[in-house]
Amino acid sequence: DEQIERERASQHLSGGCCALAAVYLMGKFYVANAGDSRAIIIRNGEIIPMSREFTPETERQRLQFLAFLRPELLGKEFTHLEFPRRIQPKELGKKMLYRDQNMNGWAYKKIEENDLKFPLIYGEGKKARVMATIGVTRGLGDHDLKVFSSNVHIKPFLSCFPEVRVYDLTQYEHCPDDVLVLGTDGLWDVTNDTEVAGVVMEVLTSYEPNDPCRYTMVAQELVVRSRGVLKERGWRLANDKLGSGDDISVFVIPLGGPGNYT
Repeated sequence: DEQIERERASQHLSGGCCALAAVYLMGKFYVANAGDSRAIIIRNGEIIPMSREFTPETERQRLQFLAFLRPELLGKEFTHLEFPRRIQPKELGKKMLYRDQNMNGWAYKKIEENDLKFPLIYGEGKKARVMATIGVTRGLGDHDLKVFSSNVHIKPFLSCFPEVRVYDLTQYEHCPDDVLVLGTDGLWDVTNDTEVAGVVMEVLTSYEPNDPCRYTMVAQELVVRSRGVLKERGWRLANDKLGSGDDISVFVIPLGGPGNYT
């Protein structure tokens, strides 16, 4: 993240990205995730999550706590409090459900002038945004990113620190059908863990266990199915739902070799 910031200054480069990394070291996989990509292990048909997405919803309390400690980061446009919906001026003095950085549930408060500001986190699910701008809360770069038509920077809320999960390969005997799948959000936006596992099993069983191209073919099939087919109404999946419009990158890494196949 610091390297990207140096390049921004010296080479006038801007932008940012999420990061998902898998490192194999002394019999263990270390999976580090900063962003909304995802990694899962499929072992003997079982799905083992190796990451979680970092979004405005999953990191609400961290974001609100930072805004509570440093209200200057919000400018004069935002409030760190969250409400079920946008507050209207006519509702001043009335009671409304809200929650702050210390609350998991909701409570009532009397609406004040500051509560009319735009909430730090707005929207639900994939539509949730930090300061109505960005839908992911960890990643690298984006040092220049600002709220639209504003001088308020997003970067203080965008953490570059990943969450790391560890998987010990020595505790299990893996066969060639056991894999680690790494994918960007373009895959997971339209394909869930169970569907990915189904594609993995379907493709792997059509190849010999010692055929090295079988894993590449799984990754290719996951990309193709998540993009869909181009029709008059855009890219469509097999169920006619809208295909992924985001970038789709997929790695499928075998955890066991042909010698372990039973």
